[in-house]
Amino acid sequence: MPTLKVEDLKTYYKIQRGFVKAVDGVSFDVEKGQALGLVGESGCGKTTIATSLLRVLPSNGMIVGGRILFKDFDIVRLTEAELKEDVRWKGISLVFQGAMNAMNPVLKVSDQIIEAIQLHEPNVEKREALERAGKLFHLVGVDPSRLDHYAHEFSGGMRQRAMIAMALACNPDILIADEPSTALDVIVQAQVLQLLRQLKERLSLSLIIISHDLSIIAETCEKAAVMYGGKIAERGKIYAVFKNPLHPYTQGLLGAFPGIKAPKSRLISIPGSPPDLLKAPVGCKFTERCKFAMPICQKVDPELIEVEKDHYVACHLHNKT
Repeated sequence: MPTLKVEDLKTYYKIQRGFVKAVDGVSFDVEKGQALGLVGESGCGKTTIATSLLRVLPSNGMIVGGRILFKDFDIVRLTEAELKEDVRWKGISLVFQGAMNAMNPVLKVSDQIIEAIQLHEPNVEKREALERAGKLFHLVGVDPSRLDHYAHEFSGGMRQRAMIAMALACNPDILIADEPSTALDVIVQAQVLQLLRQLKERLSLSLIIISHDLSIIAETCEKAAVMYGGKIAERGKIYAVFKNPLHPYTQGLLGAFPGIKAPKSRLISIPGSPPDLLKAPVGCKFTERCKFAMPICQKVDPELIEVEKDHYVACHLHNKT
């Protein structure tokens, strides 16, 4: 069994004008020690998947369908008490986008890590929690003497490492990193990505990396899921998805991304804008922007099918049925 198995997940946001179908039938799984990358334009549903996995959606967000199978239970059906006891921090942990905004500016970093440990492991005394915090700082490459500092006294890279240390405080099975390198320079970005790879190998962590940056996904993950309009357009092993993209949207993303070894040429952007998920199109969500669109694309939403071994795509160009 995979460490995590998501089946037909549907997460909507209720607003005054109706329901925004932010995630509309997404399925994937994550094996132990494996890294999965969720990639796509802003608004495609990547972060909503992350908050759905931990059931930390905003007040107007709701899971309306599907299952999230973790260990021996379905996260969708757990109570708040069960989520706190078995899932959050202990089972699945989340590194939020923007470490400065995610950390409490008026508490020392040590107090925030200790609070997380004692909240989910009430029997742990403060001294033991502090010792664990020091080991976590050492693990992520930060001097434990900095534990008694505040978040604003850290550089951007150190704050990100501190957030990762906090996320690992209760030894989770899965670590979700939402845009882990946002606002970091390329040197610090490389260091954070290297840290995530090292932690995955050292702790046998399963990772879910969320990013709009294809290079980050290619560098850190074994598998990728390309999202568009609240759905997965293409999913498979990194090499297959990046070397042989099957969905026109994946092809467009790769065409708009510069390559160091590629000849200098003008990058080709994808025309148009992502669909309005409040009034999503009936057929394929990418139809209006797709140069290969056919009449069936406007009427029928394609299913995600296996075209090659472990390589799935939702596109009528490859659906021969």
